[in-house]
Amino acid sequence: QVQLVESGGGLVQAGGSLRLSCAASGRTFSNYYMGWLRQAPGKEREFVAAISSSGRITRYADSVKGRFTISRDNAKNTVYLQMNSLKPEDTALYYCAAADRIATLTTQREADFWGQGTQVTVSS
Repeated sequence: QVQLVESGGGLVQAGGSLRLSCAASGRTFSNYYMGWLRQAPGKEREFVAAISSSGRITRYADSVKGRFTISRDNAKNTVYLQMNSLKPEDTALYYCAAADRIATLTTQREADFWGQGTQVTVSS
């Protein structure tokens, strides 16, 4: 099992920034692809960003490319999502997720392990 705990969500004005963190415990964190997915009320779950176990490979949804940056610190068992130039359409519950295949996150929008989610609200 991998336990994931997100933090860093909140309310921000459009154009502002937030940094989400996800602390992992349990099985070896560095073995997993890590990602962020989000879900807004009444909408399907959406892939946001993913990062390989080494951190050398990253993937982003087109809607966040150039604005969001995913990173990880394997020594701290933590993955981050830096969100800049936030827009009202970024408002959602953001989930940290772990998977042994990147396609599980990016294409299937599923995961082997999930965090509880952290709310991001962007006001116009």
